[in-house]
Amino acid sequence: MVAIRIRIASQYVGYRDDLTAGRVAFAHLIRVWHGRNGWSHRVLPGLAEALDLGRVHNSQLSMLRNGKLASPGPEVFLALGRINQLLADQAAGGSLAPELRQRLVAHPELLAALEASALPVQAPDEPVLGPGELLEVFVGLRQPPAAFDLRIADAEAAALSAALADLLCAGRPWRLCREPVLAAYPVAKRQRRERFAEVMAGQRDYSAAELDAELPDLSLTLAALGGAGDNGLQSDQVLELLRRRARELEERGWAAAPQSDLGAAIRAQLGAVAVAGPHPGA
Repeated sequence: MVAIRIRIASQYVGYRDDLTAGRVAFAHLIRVWHGRNGWSHRVLPGLAEALDLGRVHNSQLSMLRNGKLASPGPEVFLALGRINQLLADQAAGGSLAPELRQRLVAHPELLAALEASALPVQAPDEPVLGPGELLEVFVGLRQPPAAFDLRIADAEAAALSAALADLLCAGRPWRLCREPVLAAYPVAKRQRRERFAEVMAGQRDYSAAELDAELPDLSLTLAALGGAGDNGLQSDQVLELLRRRARELEERGWAAAPQSDLGAAIRAQLGAVAVAGPHPGA
């Protein structure tokens, strides 16, 4: 009997973990969907009501974005999934179908929002996510498309922090880049600016949650430094850039090394100086 209870308890914990992970994934999905399209929080609820696709309230959407809505009703997934399918079908290639445009004539704000951008949640060359697929993401049974999944693992946060410092300084020492980089960092809050400077100087690492929260402002920092191209970068693109940079650093042997290895490297440098001889004029 005790063994049965333990087995049931462990299954229950796994089920709860799946739900928690799914809720976090769904929060990222909603945030990235809004961010990639530049929508206000009123667009999706407005589309659901105007097009009679289901019902999702502004407050529900806000809680979904923050991962705080534990048990949304079926109408929420119906509305979001049907909107997503509609966008894939009638807003492909950035051009709204005449039928959709006509249905939104009485809602100029919504029409303007979709004319500016109407990207669905969809991986390249894969079917668009409908109500059922979005529900599966929410309960942890499906991974969201990679471009809509900003989750950062705790184990990779340190490597991404190192990659960030290397990227924003273009591989140069922090003391040579400090002023322009801090000027480009758009956050005014003193505590966050100090934390950012510490990460850039290699004095500490961001946690996974901190780095996740920093991504939008890091995108603005890159743009201000002139390193994000004409159109800037979305948060998912910044994260992928950092991951690629972290892999490059690892390949170049910049991973954390034991102290003995560091000592050997220092001795090698001292040996190189000795071989080169004294500086002319010394």
